[in-house]
Amino acid sequence: MTDPITLDINEIVRLLPHRYPFLLVDRVLECIPGKSIRALKNVTYNEPFFPGHFPGRPLMPGVMIVEALAQSAGILAFVTAGVVPNHDTKFYFVGIDKARFRKPVEPGDQLVLIANLERALKGIWRFSTTALVGETEVAHADIMVAPETGK
Repeated sequence: MTDPITLDINEIVRLLPHRYPFLLVDRVLECIPGKSIRALKNVTYNEPFFPGHFPGRPLMPGVMIVEALAQSAGILAFVTAGVVPNHDTKFYFVGIDKARFRKPVEPGDQLVLIANLERALKGIWRFSTTALVGETEVAHADIMVAPETGK
């Protein structure tokens, strides 16, 4: 078994092509290559989507929660594959199933993003994912990513 690793924001930026305002993972609390990841997203009032979603009652859009889960799964895929992405190698979000949203996410919440690798077959990686605030599940989904390698 591989020992768990942690990643700070500098290591995350090395593994994900996303940048502000679309980088949605702040820290990796624990990553076990080939198995699972637990990452963190600090939700602040300064997020660019809050002024319009919704005025007077800011809520994190569900699609942004799913994107944060997909980015966590992408980090797990890169770490598991032992690949540092570049302009020739990327993982793309290619599918989502069974997405459910249980509770609203508000400014001040800390999202714990969990992804478990279910299988990697014929270039498609499938993850079961869950987002928590504290101990409460706020969303879950099955997510698929696939690599694109140089053309």
